[in-house]
Amino acid sequence: MSLSPRDGIRVDWRPSGALRLTPIDLLDNQEKRVYLDAGKLPEDSLHDHLMGVYLSGADRIKLRFPVGEERTFRKEIRRFLRNTRGFEIMDESESGLELICLISAAEMPLSASINRMYLQLSSLVRDIISVLEGDDIELLSDAEERESEVDALLYLVERQVCVALDSHLVATSLKIGRNQAVEHSNLAQSLERMMDHALQMAVLTRLTPKTGMKSSEPPINQIIIWQKAIKQLMINIRTRDSHEIEESRVSLKQAQNEISKYEETLLENRKLSGEELFFFRISESVRRLCAYARDFGEVLLNLKMYDEMVISNRSE
Repeated sequence: MSLSPRDGIRVDWRPSGALRLTPIDLLDNQEKRVYLDAGKLPEDSLHDHLMGVYLSGADRIKLRFPVGEERTFRKEIRRFLRNTRGFEIMDESESGLELICLISAAEMPLSASINRMYLQLSSLVRDIISVLEGDDIELLSDAEERESEVDALLYLVERQVCVALDSHLVATSLKIGRNQAVEHSNLAQSLERMMDHALQMAVLTRLTPKTGMKSSEPPINQIIIWQKAIKQLMINIRTRDSHEIEESRVSLKQAQNEISKYEETLLENRKLSGEELFFFRISESVRRLCAYARDFGEVLLNLKMYDEMVISNRSE
């Protein structure tokens, strides 16, 4: 980096006390590019390499592939575009193409993506409960699509966090510190893991005849406890009330204990019937939903404590 005598600069104090000077036009003039030769990559690995480029925060991908093999590679490129947000094909030829990201990492708040992940998760769990209680199984027909949307949002959050860690200007635009950015990534990962178990429950429910479960009995009762707790925890991304966070985590722990007792009852000295095996597998996913939600609450406490930390000289 070089500065001329009349270049504008931005002055920032770092938490360490160091002074940082940054050219004002640095962010506008900087672009991250990656060049990939698909013909030199291991077989069937183009998608994985493209995802790595996406998560690393690249703005432009120039891709080259052998003439005559473009159909195979284009299939993986389409899969990449479905699994990510913001990238579009700009220049295209028989031997290659160029992908450009049209969304700036600084434009969308991390909390907005996390909230969209929660909405997909909560709606799927709500539909699972309805079907378990006897509603139309068609409610779960798009479960995989909702799970894919959550995956794509997780990748977007992880991309933004990577860029924020690399650029203090992006972190400033997102109005979060770098430590907070990492914790937001942890929140998104917890939601994605919960969505994996929600999808597993949805698939099990679709494959099993109507069971007529009651909301007052395990495991649906514990799903309802989870719903209330995760909703309260989502509110606390903004409010960060220690009492509410801990209250939610305690209720989730109690639900886990109740599920464990329920599973012990099912397994007690007998072979499980088909219906009992279904109940057991559902309860297992509910127990894990509660565990990941407790992790979610722990991350919120980490964020709260980081916000309340005071930095001072040792002599004060």
